[in-house]
Amino acid sequence: MKRMKRNGNFSKFLLLWTGELISSIGGGLTSFGLGVYVFRQTGSAGSMALVTLLGFLPTLLLSAPAGVLADRYDRRKLMMLGDGLSAVGVGYILLCMCTGGASLAQICIGVFISAVFSALLEPAYRATISDLLTQEEFSRASGMVGLAGSARYLISPMLAGLLLTISDCRLLLVIDIATFFLTVAATAVVRKGLPEKPVERDESFFESFREGFRAISTHRGVLLLILLSSLITCFMGVFQILAEPLILDFADSATLGVGETICACGMLVSGVILGSRGIKKDFVRTLCLSLIAAGAAMVLFSLWENIYIICAAGFLFFAALPFANNCLDYLVRIHIPEELQGRAWGLIGFLSQIGYVVAYGLAGVTADGIAAWRQIGVGRGAALVIMAAGVLLGITSLAVGRVKAIRELEEKGT
Repeated sequence: MKRMKRNGNFSKFLLLWTGELISSIGGGLTSFGLGVYVFRQTGSAGSMALVTLLGFLPTLLLSAPAGVLADRYDRRKLMMLGDGLSAVGVGYILLCMCTGGASLAQICIGVFISAVFSALLEPAYRATISDLLTQEEFSRASGMVGLAGSARYLISPMLAGLLLTISDCRLLLVIDIATFFLTVAATAVVRKGLPEKPVERDESFFESFREGFRAISTHRGVLLLILLSSLITCFMGVFQILAEPLILDFADSATLGVGETICACGMLVSGVILGSRGIKKDFVRTLCLSLIAAGAAMVLFSLWENIYIICAAGFLFFAALPFANNCLDYLVRIHIPEELQGRAWGLIGFLSQIGYVVAYGLAGVTADGIAAWRQIGVGRGAALVIMAAGVLLGITSLAVGRVKAIRELEEKGT
C-alpha cells in the first residue's frame, strides 16, 4: 500500500515517543514497588499475580472500544485523557499508604482504576504513529516504541531498588504521578501541529467495531497470526509474572532491581539495533527464531538459584522480544488500511493479549500450589512453571513458520 510522505513528522513522533518513555519509567517504578510491597506483605506469587491481572484486565477488555474511539475522535486528546486520568488510581494507592498502609484490596482497586483510563492510550498511540510516519519508517519506529516500553524493565527496576533503600514505595508512586503530567504536556505539543480528527457521525459505534474486525479478518494470515500471538503471550506472561517471586524467594529487592535491569539490557540492545536499522526482510523467519530463543532462555532462567545465570538468561529473553514484536507489528500493520488503524489495533490488542489474562490468572496460583504440594519455596514452584512454559513456547514457535497463510503475509507485503 502506497503512503504519502509526511515531511517533518518524525520529529513530532520523537517528542511523542519521549513522553511515552518518561511515562514508561514512571509506570515501571510503581509496578516494581507494588510488587515488592505485596510480596513482603503476603509471601504469595498468587497475590502478586492478582495485582498484575487487575492492572491488565481493563486494558484488555477496553482495548477494542478504545480502538473505535481512536478512529472516531481526536487521537491525541484521547492519549492526554488516558495519561492524565490514570494518575487517579496511583494517587488513591498513595493516599492509602499515607494513612496507615494499603491493603491488598486497596492496591487492587487503585491499580484497576489506573488501568481503566490507561486503556484509552494504546490504540490511539499506535494509530498516531501511522498518522505521522510513512510505511518505510514503521519498522524503525516499532523498534523505538519497543525501546521506550523496555524502559520500565531497564531503568525502573534499578532506580526503584535504589530508592527503596532510602525510602519506601510512596516515593515511587509520587514520581510516577509526576511523569503523567510531563507525558500529557508532550502530547499536547504534538497535537498542536496536527489537524484534529473529525467526529464520524455517519457510522454507529457497533459498525465501527465491525469494520475493525473486517480489517483484520480479511487476510486469513493476519487473523491466524493474531490468534497465535495470544498463545505466545500466555507463555511469555508466565515468565513475566513469576520472574520476580522466583528471585525474591532467595534475594532482596536491591538484587531484584539490579537483576531486572541487567536482563532488560537485552531489550535495550535489540531496541537500538531495530531503531537504527530495522528489519528489511525474512520477517516470518526472524519471528520464529526470536521466539525459540525466548523459550530456551525461559528454561535456562529457571534451572538454578544463581543470579548470574538468571541475569544471562533474562538478557537473552528480553533481547529476543523486540525482534518478535517488530515482526508481528510489521506483518499485521502493512495489511490494514490507514483509516481503520485505530479500531483494528484495539481488536488486535484484545485478541493477542488474552493469553496474558490466562497466564496472570493461573501462573501465580499454580506456582503457590506446586510449592505447597512439593514442600518447596515459592520461587522453586515458580521456576517449574516457567520452565514448562518455555518448552511450550519453543514448540509453538516451530509451528508458526510452517503456516502457509502467515508466510504469505510477508510475500504480499513486499
